[in-house]
Amino acid sequence: MNLERIIEEFHQGHSLNAYEVFGAHFVDGGVRFTVYAPHAENVWVVGSFTNWDENQILMERMNFQGVWTITVPSLNEWEVYKYKIQTRTGSILYKADPFAFYSETRPNTASKLVDLSKLSWTDEKWLNNRSLNFDKPMNIYELYVGGWKRNGEHPYSYDMLADELIPYIKENGYTHIELMPLSEYPFDGSWGYQVSGYYSLTSRYGNPQEFNRFVNRCHAAGIGIIIDMVPVHFVKDDFGLRYFDGEALYEYPNEYDANSEWGTLNFNLWNEEVRSFLMSSAAFWVNMYHMDGIRIDAVSNLIYWAGNRDRGTNDGAIYFVKRLNYYMHKEFPTVMMIAEDSSDFPNVTAPTEKDGLGFDYKWDLGWMNDTLKYYGTDPIYRYYDHHKLTFSMAYFYSEKFLMPFSHDENVHGKHTVIDRMWGDYDAKFAQAKNLYAYMYAHPGKKLNFMGNELGSFREFDETREIDWELLQYPKHYSFNLFIKKLNELYLSHACLYEADYSYDGFKWIDADNNVQSVYSFYRSSKDEYLVCVLNLSNTTYESFELEMPQSGYYKEILNSDNQIYGGNGMVHPRAIRTSKKTGKNLLKMNLAPFTAIWFVAKKNRGKK
Repeated sequence: MNLERIIEEFHQGHSLNAYEVFGAHFVDGGVRFTVYAPHAENVWVVGSFTNWDENQILMERMNFQGVWTITVPSLNEWEVYKYKIQTRTGSILYKADPFAFYSETRPNTASKLVDLSKLSWTDEKWLNNRSLNFDKPMNIYELYVGGWKRNGEHPYSYDMLADELIPYIKENGYTHIELMPLSEYPFDGSWGYQVSGYYSLTSRYGNPQEFNRFVNRCHAAGIGIIIDMVPVHFVKDDFGLRYFDGEALYEYPNEYDANSEWGTLNFNLWNEEVRSFLMSSAAFWVNMYHMDGIRIDAVSNLIYWAGNRDRGTNDGAIYFVKRLNYYMHKEFPTVMMIAEDSSDFPNVTAPTEKDGLGFDYKWDLGWMNDTLKYYGTDPIYRYYDHHKLTFSMAYFYSEKFLMPFSHDENVHGKHTVIDRMWGDYDAKFAQAKNLYAYMYAHPGKKLNFMGNELGSFREFDETREIDWELLQYPKHYSFNLFIKKLNELYLSHACLYEADYSYDGFKWIDADNNVQSVYSFYRSSKDEYLVCVLNLSNTTYESFELEMPQSGYYKEILNSDNQIYGGNGMVHPRAIRTSKKTGKNLLKMNLAPFTAIWFVAKKNRGKK
């Protein structure tokens, strides 16, 4: 390792491995502490190993750009420390290490010494075979680690989570887990999106070795892990990055740009050292903890100043995003970079070489909003909003979209996904099944937040586990069976994922039947057609005819009105054969109110 070169790249804004120098590292001769504090007059290391005597260990200034370092002998793992910083005005600050690899559990705020070289990895085969999944199934289960299951008043540890979550993911047909931020944070109510330690695995659920075991076990089971990252803003707490050396360093120097809408501080993404700090953080989680994807939060607030289009684009932040994605793809070509972006800014998933932002996927929040608004509309008025379910395919191929029903759709008084459906209790379940059948047949990878699969009516609360007791009730149990079946069919039919981002993989059969509120389309692969029919009215249609992509038999593989899923049983137990009328291959079917049906047919290969 070339320390001087890494520090030079850090100052130039091109570092992916600044964490190899900065922070606290066990080296020959002790522990080397290195911190960036260009405005400081003096910096000391204080901690449990000095009995918090504040003047024992004075750091040395390495360069004129403000890097301080010292090696302290005979220190033990898990000891706690902070930096004591004397500012140019003579005041004294006590700061946690920005590059700390572990921290005390809140409300305590000191950094902890940990030796990450002790992590033991057994997932080489997984890493060598993973991909960006463009032509593979990707069904993501998003969760907040502290709120999936709890052990009494306490959240599950990483080991406990591995014991129960991994078999649950496999049994329910998910391919990836997306973890809400695990970087250290002081306030539970922020769910990890107000970060204090960008390199520090939160101590709420265990230590780095325990998380190491969790990741190994996930990869051994064939489960990928995506982690959320928040490069927009950070906490204002005094022990953190705010006025780190007495002056604005990580934040913008003017208060108007520095203060965010969340009561936090915005990163100054025009600053080269800040860019290196955040890029190295993303690389750290991939390199040290073997994450398979990084989901970047609030990208619209990176593109536009404060996320406000009227204030114009934040070119410094855009340059940062492009640089981040360029270097991450260069260094980790099979790691997914995912944008949570609510804007219509173009080319978010175009390569940086073609002047795109360089993400692999973008959350389709427009689809999510239009879809939930439509399903919450009285069927009488859906005639006027028919286009809300067809509009997504008008723009879908402009980006590589991922279809999300995330935690954001289950909080802040918005109601949960199932509770947003129109009508009474029974109508909500019928339409929620229809909604998910539509989602899984629609092109694009999938993401669902924990609890959605139970039909939960209670919004997400970080202090409680999800409502597992709902499975005692027939409606919820049947709904959960339906979601499991959807996931099973999604994984077993290549037409639902293989050509997600190809024009060949999707075609409308009838996109314009606003009178009856019936939608129909098909997905295709080299071997089969899968036809999706959605009745979004509360009317029964018997002997309903649709034109099929080819003649022959069509087998019903999914019907949301099946009694096993809590429906009334208007199903098609035997394959249905098309009839020829006016040169069209017509299929006659029965549609219960709010029903969703999937038919499959093997592609005709012609007669010999």
